[in-house]
Amino acid sequence: MTSGSRRAAFAAIVAALLAAHGGAFGDESGAGPWDLGQLMRELSSVHTARARFTEKRYLKMLDRPIESSGTLAFEAPARLEKLTLLPKRELLRVEQDKVTLEIGAQPKRRTLSLSDHPQLRAFVESIRATLAGDQAALERFYQVDLSGSAERWRLKLQPSDMKTKSLVREIRITGRHSEIIGVEVDQADGDRSVMSMVPDDS
Repeated sequence: MTSGSRRAAFAAIVAALLAAHGGAFGDESGAGPWDLGQLMRELSSVHTARARFTEKRYLKMLDRPIESSGTLAFEAPARLEKLTLLPKRELLRVEQDKVTLEIGAQPKRRTLSLSDHPQLRAFVESIRATLAGDQAALERFYQVDLSGSAERWRLKLQPSDMKTKSLVREIRITGRHSEIIGVEVDQADGDRSVMSMVPDDS
């Protein structure tokens, strides 16, 4: 896989994994002081989730952002689907070690094994740890900084591994209680993506 295609696959995995819980949580205040442990407990309370997303990707080579929208679905602990409907159909599925990408109405399928890409696997597992509320696993891969309050918090993730740092610089997740409302991903090459989510009650 070339450097460019590896970065594209990585960016897609990042956006999909982080956004899967977006807007699908109840507004649970929980008990005890608000800290990373409390946030992880609230995130771990949701085992399935669905959301609608809108995303803007800012690429250095383009004057305007690329806009897309669609739906997301997550089943704990390891299954995720991101279905982009506009501007064109694209399905990204992450399940265990396998990532599958289908593009177009009559899709061509491409499959990627995370075992063949250790830095991607480390990243995916750390994001799964976020969705699962596994603080110990998350901190093995990231420098984690939580700011704000339960009503409006921000989780900043900076990769600890140099190979992962070569692909992504920082991830910022915003939310309220157990509801994720936004995800921003800054890639190491200067490109970035901004995603917002709302519950999908259909």
